Amino acid sequence: MPPGPSPQVTPARPHPDRPPVRGRAAAALAVAAPALGVYAAVRIVGLVVFWAAASAAGKDALHLLSERWDSVWYQRVAENGYGYTVTLPDGGVHSDLAFFPLLPALERGLAEVTSLGLAGAGLLVAWAAGLLAAWGIFSVGARLYGRRTGVVLAALWGAYPTAFVQSMAYTETLFTALAAWSLYAVLTRRWIVAGVLCALAGLTRPSAAALIAALAITSAVTLVREYRAGASDGMVRRHRRMLLGVVVAPLGWLAYVVFVAVREGRPFAYFDVQAQWGNSIDGGAALASFILGLPWPGMLGLCAALAALGRLVFLCVRQRQPLPVLVYTIAVVVISLIGSGYFGSRPRLMMPAFPLLLPPAVALLRLRSTARSAAVLAVTAVASAAYGAWTLLGSGPP
Repeated sequence: MPPGPSPQVTPARPHPDRPPVRGRAAAALAVAAPALGVYAAVRIVGLVVFWAAASAAGKDALHLLSERWDSVWYQRVAENGYGYTVTLPDGGVHSDLAFFPLLPALERGLAEVTSLGLAGAGLLVAWAAGLLAAWGIFSVGARLYGRRTGVVLAALWGAYPTAFVQSMAYTETLFTALAAWSLYAVLTRRWIVAGVLCALAGLTRPSAAALIAALAITSAVTLVREYRAGASDGMVRRHRRMLLGVVVAPLGWLAYVVFVAVREGRPFAYFDVQAQWGNSIDGGAALASFILGLPWPGMLGLCAALAALGRLVFLCVRQRQPLPVLVYTIAVVVISLIGSGYFGSRPRLMMPAFPLLLPPAVALLRLRSTARSAAVLAVTAVASAAYGAWTLLGSGPP
């Protein structure tokens, strides 16, 4: 960022070469308004379709969005702090220490100052974070390929197959907002901001490891390139803000791992807790076993879906996306695939990898017809809404 006013300039008279912070924020919001509007419209379609389906089924739509599956665990942490466990019939133990603290803290704080209650607060946080995520996604897309691409990218993220989770009291929108803005800060060389946002992401989801890796690898490559170019003199001084951002980035995730270790009295307690939930890293063995156990039609369909995912990753590489964006995307995908957790959650776990949608967004704009692009987005939004309603009215978690 440009330097601020000198000590001789009074706070009441901002630097003449740059507008006040409030003015810059308002201008940025005005630029992002089309993306936020399209994203909100897509999500409203999802909510309306789900609400109609839930009413037809005689179910409470609000309850299904705010008080089921992971939402209940987060609200229990918000209300009582950590310490709740469930013993399974096979003797296994599920501890609430598997759930990171930022969302419960926001739910608790919002519930304290409003009359929403924890369930309503969770929804408000998720929906507000969804808009912030769409704004950040637009900003990344617009910086890389122009504003129209940013708008389409935000719309496609809102119509992602498991985008119904963006309307639930889950952490996906909060994490994606922090990740998108952290990546944008890296792209604009605001490394300390990127590190702080990454640290907050580390208090939200374990997949913050992908964002930490993106910052660390980008900084390492920057330093290596300068060293090879013979510009090593004063390199640390020139990049002190970058290095500070990289140091700050993992602090949130590390702080929670240390907290669990101290609380449980074991240095690797956090990993033990995740393993009890079936969330250990097995290199993809569970995924392979799941695929091989399917009937032939299901096996072929899933292999086709994985091939399509691989194709998207290849297109991201061929598109020459910036290194931090590419590392983040690939890391999120890999982390989602090599874990031993519940298979049905994997598409949801990949949803924060929004740069996967950059190639489709660019391709959609090549139609050179606003009507055609809008029609494709509309069909995608309706299909996502229908799938979301079907999933949410089912018995299994997403």
